[in-house]
Amino acid sequence: MKVGVIGTGLMGEAMVERLLAQNLAVMAYNRTKSKLTSLQKAGAEVADTPREAIKGSDCTILMLADAEAIAQVIFSEETVTSLRDRTIIQMGTIAPAQSRDIQAKVVAAGGNYLEAPVLGSIPQVKSGELLVMVGASESQYQQWLQLLQHFGEEPMLIGSVGKAAALKLALNQLIAALTTGFALSLGLIQREEVDVEQFMQILRSSALYAPTFDKKLSRMEARNFADPNFPTKHLLKDINLFLEQAQLDNLDITGLEGVQQIVTKAMQMGLQEEDYSSVYNAIAPQN
Repeated sequence: MKVGVIGTGLMGEAMVERLLAQNLAVMAYNRTKSKLTSLQKAGAEVADTPREAIKGSDCTILMLADAEAIAQVIFSEETVTSLRDRTIIQMGTIAPAQSRDIQAKVVAAGGNYLEAPVLGSIPQVKSGELLVMVGASESQYQQWLQLLQHFGEEPMLIGSVGKAAALKLALNQLIAALTTGFALSLGLIQREEVDVEQFMQILRSSALYAPTFDKKLSRMEARNFADPNFPTKHLLKDINLFLEQAQLDNLDITGLEGVQQIVTKAMQMGLQEEDYSSVYNAIAPQN
């Protein structure tokens, strides 16, 4: 089997490397061709166009920034006809309605579509420990389960297309809420000169603890947000998607709107390409 991968940013590149490490043939495409050089050296075949990647592969994984990028790449006049009798597996974070719309267009072009967004970042890609959520029919899930298991041991069938996308948005909303909440508490601890390790010791032994707190603590203390696994700009994109969906579902979004303002402030501080823990600089600016 040859797997196409369209979109080789931070996660897409790591996914190609993971598939190659598992001895799968991979054909990769990225709009910025310079991002393909290292993957080509690692053994990936490079496609010059999305059409070539789709036509030359048994299935194609999409790891693009958003639904607009997906539409531009696979539904262009040149590419859309290549979807016939091909399977598209959308693994990025998009809204449920967007995923269903893409499914309808892929099916109308004669192709097959399923979604399989993931929770985790580059270290989990490399170790094959991503949490994979699948929106598909039972038959599609069974057909592509073995492929998806290269990324995570137990991909979970959530339901029809759109349901896995909704679950992924719900989880990413928690990323935003937990990180900004921890940053605010840490800011108070440091401003009041309370011992940070004592704070963490009590927090770790309580029901309030989440492992992400320790993962982001050193970054926040050092204000070092370089080399991100998940940049601030992507967190804001996901927050905005969640807010749009929550409004449609008649949910109170007041709390998340505050988080949105904080992440937007971090963006305005020039931290859009940095790790999302950079929200600490927005919440607790350096004196």
